[in-house]
Amino acid sequence: MEEFTTLQCPFCGQSFETMVDTTVASQRFTTDCEVCCRPFEVIAECEDGEILSLDVVGN
Repeated sequence: MEEFTTLQCPFCGQSFETMVDTTVASQRFTTDCEVCCRPFEVIAECEDGEILSLDVVGN
């Protein structure tokens, strides 16, 4: 199951939505900010089709 969630860019502070696959228990992926275009890492922990925790890390 996929769920949309709102992230905040660690560089420019802009919020935007991204999709997280909640069937994967622990995942890390890189996405680009829709405003400043800088890449950052998203770390998600999911269980039973819902997001338990979501962190963003700017490199």
